[in-house]
Amino acid sequence: MKNFYALVEAKIQQSLNKCHYNLDNVVITESNRPDLGEYQFNGVMNLAKLYHENPQEIAKKIVSILKEDDFFKDVNMAGPGFINMTISDKALIDFTNEDNYIYSKNNKLIFLDYGGANVAKSLHVGHLRSANIGEALKRLCEHLGYKTISDTHLGDWGRPLGLVILELSLRYPNWAFFDPNYQGEYETVNITSSLLEEVYPYASSKAKEDEDYLKMAQEMTKKLQNKERGIYALWKQIMEVSKNDIKKIYDKLNTKFDLYNGESNAEDSVGEMLSYLDTLDIVEESEGAKVIDVKQADDKLEIPPMLLLKSDGGLLYSTTELATIYDRMKTYHPDEIWYVADKRQNLHFTQVFRAAYKSNIASQDTKLVFAGFGTMNGSDGKPFKTRDGGVMRLNDLLEEVKSECLKRLNPSIVNNREEIASKLAIATLKYADMLPNRETDYNFDITKFCDLEGKTGPFIVYSTIRMKSLLNKAQENKIEYKSLKMIANNYDRDVILKLNNLDKVLKSAFNSKSLNDITDYLYELTTSYNRFYTENYVLNEENIDKRESWLYLTKLVYEINMLLLDILAIEVPDKM
Repeated sequence: MKNFYALVEAKIQQSLNKCHYNLDNVVITESNRPDLGEYQFNGVMNLAKLYHENPQEIAKKIVSILKEDDFFKDVNMAGPGFINMTISDKALIDFTNEDNYIYSKNNKLIFLDYGGANVAKSLHVGHLRSANIGEALKRLCEHLGYKTISDTHLGDWGRPLGLVILELSLRYPNWAFFDPNYQGEYETVNITSSLLEEVYPYASSKAKEDEDYLKMAQEMTKKLQNKERGIYALWKQIMEVSKNDIKKIYDKLNTKFDLYNGESNAEDSVGEMLSYLDTLDIVEESEGAKVIDVKQADDKLEIPPMLLLKSDGGLLYSTTELATIYDRMKTYHPDEIWYVADKRQNLHFTQVFRAAYKSNIASQDTKLVFAGFGTMNGSDGKPFKTRDGGVMRLNDLLEEVKSECLKRLNPSIVNNREEIASKLAIATLKYADMLPNRETDYNFDITKFCDLEGKTGPFIVYSTIRMKSLLNKAQENKIEYKSLKMIANNYDRDVILKLNNLDKVLKSAFNSKSLNDITDYLYELTTSYNRFYTENYVLNEENIDKRESWLYLTKLVYEINMLLLDILAIEVPDKM
């Protein structure tokens, strides 16, 4: 894909060469003085320092050369040497008519770890951002030409499962799973999602109050991790029920994983990894536990050693995390691994990444990335809760937003109202979730973010549907539009200039691992188009070149909106 900014920057670089100046990094920005130009080059000050010349004299030389190029409509100097540029109509038309939206394939493999659902527990609002941000980053990588593998990395092997199985053993002691002498085939028992949703909170709460119960849960966890026959068989049935339930929620969010692996998958690699680490002489003992020292000389904050094994030989979350990297490197050989999780896990990932590099489990060429995100709060700025003060289930939040979206649908829409409202609810949640910078905490106000006006998902979706409707009417009237023939006014021009920002926006989102550049751009482009649409009577325009140009612009904006909404995993209904 061509980058319009890079094209302009290359023109400036050529002018510098002709003036016998050399600047390592030529960068242009959108002008903060639209009356003087559309783009601005501020590098003259750096040149003045390098060459000990008057900045205005340097700027005059550069401007005189740029003015010779018909790529520019106007070039001028302002202040101490700021160079402002306005692009010619022909240059904008030529660039817009090229196929600028396809990226070449890249052999680099990026492995993305996001979702982080816990087996036997309901997905709650705390799981939303990981799923939304991770899925969008995966789709962005794929659009930019990278190969990807995605894994939800289920929490399926620790104490929560021990608690659940313990409580089931107390409620259903006659199940064959709990008979150590049973040698037959295990029957499928009636484990339901609702049962698991009730059992885990009860067992978790009881373990906090009853020390004996906690010890029993710890013993049950050990039995599971030792793969005791009956306990392991019951765990498999719990996994089957819970995975299906988790997948249903992720499907609603348009979130698709290549792998539904979990901590249990790393279990097979733990022994092999520990044997490998023993050969490196980097594992130390500390109060009976085994640790890896991961501090570095330039640390501004103290980074504690990574705990590898507890004093009783028990595994820790960091152990299975490191074993997961060990397994992924051996199985998939990724060039990069991105983790999308709550930013409060920063220390955990810092320790694990450093241990992975120190042990050469991940080579220095492998990029390990932690993309931490902030918290989604309610409209009052406090953690999202149900009316009775509990943690809100994700499915319940989806239904609340869907109910609000139903109110906004056109009353004339009779068919598929529920389906349309469901798509709008997902658009509402996803757009709001990715509107702030990834690391920022934000407040979710259902009424505000369901609105058809303002910086909201429904506004973008509704405007995109209207673009499609216009194009359909043109097709029905057999009006052709194959290219941009002319720029009729400043409304056209503003849309074109916004279109030219696409590559810059996508690469910025990729580099920052944050989707706010894309959500901002969608709003700016859509708003610019809506102004254009209000001012220009597209289908009724008698000038054929003008009408064809306007329809072609509509087609481009519609296609880019659909592309970016797809990256955000937002579906667009046919009407609303």
